[in-house]
Amino acid sequence: MDLTARSTMPELMDAPDLEGAVYARCLSDLAAVNRATFTHRPTLRWLAAATAGLPAGAVFSVLDIASGQGDLLRAIAAWATKAGFNVKLAGIDLNPRSAPAARSATPAGVPISYLTGDIFRFEPLENFDFIVTSQFTHHLADAEVVRLLQWMEGHAARGWYISDLHRHAFAYYGFRWLARLAGWHEIVRQDGTISIARGFTRAEWRALLAQAGVAARVRWHWLFRHGVSRIK
Repeated sequence: MDLTARSTMPELMDAPDLEGAVYARCLSDLAAVNRATFTHRPTLRWLAAATAGLPAGAVFSVLDIASGQGDLLRAIAAWATKAGFNVKLAGIDLNPRSAPAARSATPAGVPISYLTGDIFRFEPLENFDFIVTSQFTHHLADAEVVRLLQWMEGHAARGWYISDLHRHAFAYYGFRWLARLAGWHEIVRQDGTISIARGFTRAEWRALLAQAGVAARVRWHWLFRHGVSRIK
């Protein structure tokens, strides 16, 4: 695989005719991937920093774009409870099979709203305080990433955070071994390497931010992730 430029190879999970049961199994395995690779830790650390000045009991809202099975939102709910915040959580995903799978995986009593829709056509009644997204932007073409950056900048009242993959040979070949040892679904194993090949370098993120006209921080995190963030 040539990793000098972003791959345009499609991912199998994005196929509209993928069997529902297979899709649900892949979502479950992707949540396991996120746990094994500590995917959500940078997002939670950013939220902690962004809310550091808020008093106990403060209320704020968070939207997760491309929320999948909802594991990031559940992690945010647990963090907010421990931190003493009252958080209003919502997730939106283009795939209509995601919301039912997320509701099924979310324990009763955890108040998260799962929506189905195209983020670029989604106009909330009021802006969310914080908007996050994880492992989503690599699915987009560069022009769509620019559009997403502008959408998040325009709809986040207090700030936004993007977590996604760093395109790197160690991550690409290392994931192959990890996925095989863990016994994750074949589609997850294949798509995982494609996702890394579709990922970004820091220079590419800076170029995309410049095209979007958005000032934000780009920070590398362990296990080959980039966090792109802005606190207003």
